[in-house]
Amino acid sequence: MRLTVIAVGRLKAGAERELAARYVDRVNAAGARIGLSVAIREIPESKAARPADRSRDEALAIAAALPDGVPVIALAETGDALTSEAFARKLGRWRDDGEAEIVFVIGGADGLDDLVLGHSRLRLAFGAMTWPHQLVRAMLAEQLYRAVTILSGHPYHRA
Repeated sequence: MRLTVIAVGRLKAGAERELAARYVDRVNAAGARIGLSVAIREIPESKAARPADRSRDEALAIAAALPDGVPVIALAETGDALTSEAFARKLGRWRDDGEAEIVFVIGGADGLDDLVLGHSRLRLAFGAMTWPHQLVRAMLAEQLYRAVTILSGHPYHRA
């Protein structure tokens, strides 16, 4: 199953980019054995002046990038906070149920518009705090790697 991350904004060179890339590489190396891979697709940040206009512009770009019929998981501070084990079980169940692709969506600095949130099968939160979208990308990549290790029985995750 392909895990596609659609993220608003481009990660510039630096620690967040290196960390996210390291975990993406790990997912693809370890995930190949259990049928999971990940790819990142970046959507440009809107240049609109008002936050509502920016998030709407970005939502339209995200919607245009979404493949038809593919489940969407929106990263949103109002989402469900899952344990790593529960997250891994969801991914494993979707894979085993024959989903070919799952799309994760990370909004820009102004968050995700209802247009995207309304398309989502799941809203996922990394706690109640607000996180910069650059860090969310690295955190998601790490959780995807952790899910791969949980599903494959690798000792990386210590419960």
